[in-house]
Amino acid sequence: MLRKLGALGLTLVLLGPAAGLIGVGLVMNPALASCSTPISPVQLGNVPGALTATAMDGTRVTLNKSQLGHAATIITTGASIQGVGREGIKVALMAALTESGLRMLSNTTAYPESAAFPHDGDGADHDSLGLFQMRPAAGWGTVAELMNPEYQARAFFGGPAGPNHGSPRGLLDIPDWQHLDPGQEAQAVEVSAFPGRYRANEPIADAILTAFTHTPAATSAEHTSGPSTPQPTGTATPTSSVERVVFPLPEGSWVASSPFGPRINPVTGEPAFHTGQDYAAPNGTPIFAAADGIVTVAEYSQQWGGLIVIEHHVDGSKVATAYAHMWQHGIDVHAGDQVRAGRRIGEVGSSGMSTGPHLHFEVRPGGTHGAPIDPAPWLNTHHSTSLSQAVANEGTAACAVDGARTSEPVPVSTSPSATPPQTVLGGGR
Repeated sequence: MLRKLGALGLTLVLLGPAAGLIGVGLVMNPALASCSTPISPVQLGNVPGALTATAMDGTRVTLNKSQLGHAATIITTGASIQGVGREGIKVALMAALTESGLRMLSNTTAYPESAAFPHDGDGADHDSLGLFQMRPAAGWGTVAELMNPEYQARAFFGGPAGPNHGSPRGLLDIPDWQHLDPGQEAQAVEVSAFPGRYRANEPIADAILTAFTHTPAATSAEHTSGPSTPQPTGTATPTSSVERVVFPLPEGSWVASSPFGPRINPVTGEPAFHTGQDYAAPNGTPIFAAADGIVTVAEYSQQWGGLIVIEHHVDGSKVATAYAHMWQHGIDVHAGDQVRAGRRIGEVGSSGMSTGPHLHFEVRPGGTHGAPIDPAPWLNTHHSTSLSQAVANEGTAACAVDGARTSEPVPVSTSPSATPPQTVLGGGR
């Protein structure tokens, strides 16, 4: 863990430019991270594009979308762990703000291989890595593990479900941690040579929780939403329901290329009924699960190419969503996996009856074999949220229901284009 020889100024840490790639990782969950029922009352709303707040010493700092994405990872991870609650999440935010400025930092001096993972800049604090500046040599995890923001958050919270089983100690491993001052709580985990620094960031942590979540916290902050990509029709709005619906492709990566309904099949040239909506997107663009559910189909065929079907319960009714034309190697889940809304399940391809890279997306009321309906109105009716990055899927056995197994998270290795394709590529089925 971090043992600094000199303190970095808060303003320099938070406002300094992010050197290197801001990668697409396992972050940015706009819904409460839980399985079938919420564990914590903390629920994450839409993540703002920027947030300005004032530290305890009067320093005003502005956090960008990447930093706030990491804050969202900390919030959703903490909300999914029994015993953490709002107070524990605030402590973790204070620690990450102080240690890294909420940036995922590599350390190429100590670990050159850390630059190969998605990161927001290169740190130089001995052999520390990531959001919480954890050290492989101290037993916090491998370089690969510590370059995963969701892993670092779980390691910070610790407890019975933590990856280190109490050594090094996470927050839940500290006896009576709830009775300590928040700065002392952060110090108990970080074991820093400068224990007084964490309290300075308590107002900023409160500001993040106020801007992000549905439960109140006293603080002052200015909140500015960044630009968002329009949905097919209508606009996304936040919801506190655990049945949240997510748009199946990253924000800004797609263009609608072929709507639901009658058309001339671009492969056969014959009149046909198109049973879904096509979204053209660059090859390899991540595909997200539209809602919490169970994967019922994950297979490859000559007609559909790579096909995934997920069954959900939305508004009390069973409905399935289908995702087609992935390459065979682009299917990241298996039948029986339990997935969350926004979880990466595959990547865009052009296999089966397809004329170019795109996602064929269907909505089937009644379940896997139900008759498809137009997915665009369904997405808008359920206020589908547009995400920039995938959601981590918590791999805990306790989340498995009805015999389903919970799949491990799949890292997103490529960053989709921020600009939608200018030509319509995806006809296909």
